Amino acid sequence: MMDRNKLEELRELVDFLKANGIAEFDLDQDDLKVRIKFAGEAAAPTGIDFAQLSRLMGSAPAAGSGVAAIGAAPSGGSAASELAAEMEEKLHEVKSPIVGTFYESPSPGAPPFVKIGDQVEVGQVLCIVEAMKLMNEIEADVAGEVVKRIAASGQPVEYGQPLFAIRAR
Repeated sequence: MMDRNKLEELRELVDFLKANGIAEFDLDQDDLKVRIKFAGEAAAPTGIDFAQLSRLMGSAPAAGSGVAAIGAAPSGGSAASELAAEMEEKLHEVKSPIVGTFYESPSPGAPPFVKIGDQVEVGQVLCIVEAMKLMNEIEADVAGEVVKRIAASGQPVEYGQPLFAIRAR
């Protein structure tokens, strides 16, 4: 059970994340693990005041904790019902095999490799993750329909971070 101060800090953190358009946030500090994920429409994240974020968390982020602005801002929709529908559906997540920068298209201005609703085959390129100036093509590991793009183009991604959700055939 969290004490009253921790709950208030968590509320402030949620308000901060919403105000800055941060859609997904992981915190791993001592015995506290928090994962916050908002559902909604794609939006460009705004500037983030990391000093304020550190104050809200009580200290600087611990090594291994990540802040990911995935590009989906909070909306008036029911996040719980959307999450329940996804859990019931058992969508396959294509995860990043490396740390780098996510790109949905081969070059700026080019159409994305895949769009929501596209049917993909095993081995089909879904996106690129740039790491150390190398462009790594990320391929589908299941055949099916692309249901959701989780990462935002141009944003950093971490190892194991979900990039796409696919409804397997």
